Amino acid sequence: MTLSPLQIGLIAVGVAVLLGVWAYHRWQVRRLAPRRAPAAQGAPADSEGMPDSTDRLEPTLGADAAATPSPDRTSAPPAARPGGVSPRLDVIVPLQLEKPVSGDAVLQSLPGTRRIGSKPFFIEGLPEDATAGDAWEPPHLGRRYRALRAGLQLANRAGPLNEIEYSEFVQKLQAWAEHLMGAADFPDMMAVVQQARALDQFAAAHDVQLIFTLRAQRAAWSPGYVTQHASRLGFVPGPLPGRMVWPSTQPRAAPVLVLQFETQAALADDPELAVLREVRLTLEATHVPREERPYERLRELSAALAASMDGRVTDEAGRLLDAEALDRIGAELESLYQALEERAFPAGSPDARRLFS
Repeated sequence: MTLSPLQIGLIAVGVAVLLGVWAYHRWQVRRLAPRRAPAAQGAPADSEGMPDSTDRLEPTLGADAAATPSPDRTSAPPAARPGGVSPRLDVIVPLQLEKPVSGDAVLQSLPGTRRIGSKPFFIEGLPEDATAGDAWEPPHLGRRYRALRAGLQLANRAGPLNEIEYSEFVQKLQAWAEHLMGAADFPDMMAVVQQARALDQFAAAHDVQLIFTLRAQRAAWSPGYVTQHASRLGFVPGPLPGRMVWPSTQPRAAPVLVLQFETQAALADDPELAVLREVRLTLEATHVPREERPYERLRELSAALAASMDGRVTDEAGRLLDAEALDRIGAELESLYQALEERAFPAGSPDARRLFS
């Protein structure tokens, strides 16, 4: 059968339409597929205008532990932590001894756990040969101490010290003092609890965590794509899957910023096929010293990531953070820093990190 010119033309039009639909479908698939990191071709260069990360100390698996020290860690002395017992943060109980005791005896007689409920407590000794100044220290083997003291933290993110916790502390400390033939002088319970509640109210009003969300505008991202772009700006792998940190300039300090995306995506069998529509940048404002300019870093790095990955910076509710909103947040953060310093809990200090942990 011979086809007429009209039939041939209709067939050609039909084929062209099918090819157009197929091509559009392929384009849509490629457009909506998660962006992947290209194959590595040498070390990525730092982005223009962003800080060089080569002189930074990369955090190890203990980075988070350093940010929130735990008195129960067996790898450190029982009371070892930066800052020492603090009258602003702890109820301090002096222990009067009949005669000097060795650090060996102190360490051997300590309770199995240095925690009362949700609150850590610490032991310090005054060396026998101390002459002047604040010479209190965590007990050490081979040292002798003429006086001891215990400090119990008054408040943290779990709330204020309560009557039950303080009573347990008294009982535990009395038994320990008797073992060392010493006498403990305990402050009044109600005064301590009132002090703890006042400190908790202050902490609750000044506990600030800033979270910026980077949302993909068109194509989604793969974990490798996010990691590559974040690495170029100075982020390094964190202690957990799906987590990167922008490290502090100070050794063993808390990270300045944390970048986080879904853990399941990071642990997927083929992470390059995982789909990410958003990642979060977090600043623990109370944990990072003001001198690190953490908010400026947050603004710069979130903007740089958004520009390089075709995303937008929003709050957790999805509202776009424009320059006016960012300036307002910065002004409020400055007020926070001032309030913390006036209360002798400057951001990033050991006491601030303990209180807001």
